[in-house]
Amino acid sequence: MTLTITSNTSIPDDEIEISAIRAQGAGGQNVNKVSSAVHLRFDINASSLPDVYKERLLGLRDKRITKEGVLVIKAQKFRTQEKNRDDALERLQEIVKAVTVVQKVRRPTKPTKSSQKKRLDSKAIRSKTKALRRTIPE
Repeated sequence: MTLTITSNTSIPDDEIEISAIRAQGAGGQNVNKVSSAVHLRFDINASSLPDVYKERLLGLRDKRITKEGVLVIKAQKFRTQEKNRDDALERLQEIVKAVTVVQKVRRPTKPTKSSQKKRLDSKAIRSKTKALRRTIPE
């Protein structure tokens, strides 16, 4: 089974390392006995993703990506290991999908002549109003 990212991009299961761990937080006796939380590790550099996606993933300022280029996702939202595993895979899919979208290049625009004139006129009116409020020096 593979994790589908786009129609022509997918991640094979052997590149994703999933291990069960004990969940943190409240939960009584059950939390101490059952390993329901999941640690997902995905080595970006060793993956079969296109180089462009790898560069973008490594360029993300995300605390879940280690210095070695390993993406670590911890899923412990649900009580069952299967749901947490699906949640971790879904989150990995979202992170990689977000990188596949190309950001539009922002082109800065200049204000029009009329908007500049309007701005300066309103400043002049405001200046006159404030000038009239001042006390006249004697």
